[in-house]
Amino acid sequence: MTHKLYLALGSNLGNREENIRRALALIDERVGSVYRVSSPMETDPVGFSSPNKFINLVCLVHTMMSPMSCLRETQKIELELGRTQKTLCTDGQLLHSDRTIDIDLLTYDDIIMDTPELTLPHPRMKERDFVMRPLEEIS
Repeated sequence: MTHKLYLALGSNLGNREENIRRALALIDERVGSVYRVSSPMETDPVGFSSPNKFINLVCLVHTMMSPMSCLRETQKIELELGRTQKTLCTDGQLLHSDRTIDIDLLTYDDIIMDTPELTLPHPRMKERDFVMRPLEEIS
């Protein structure tokens, strides 16, 4: 059975457009068919200060993989594309940083889940214009 997976992608280091393009190609190859891609959106960082603006977009992927398999594969893609550090959590505070690529699972069909590794739908997506506007564009 094919599942509908919405992903948010962002990059604010290096060749941002190329980072996004490469991530989309690897997602299409390893996670599932990239069915739709929103227009890119340039934004300031959220949750930390940096002179480097992000390029963000959302894509719809048709996948046969489970949510956890999708998470593991997108994390591998992030590492391959130079992501050196995930968001850290200290004292209940999220610490964000610049990154070559960030791939977040937004929704997977209508599944609701909350595990230490993955929460669906993404818990902060509705607070982020750079997620909601592209998501509305392609859904």
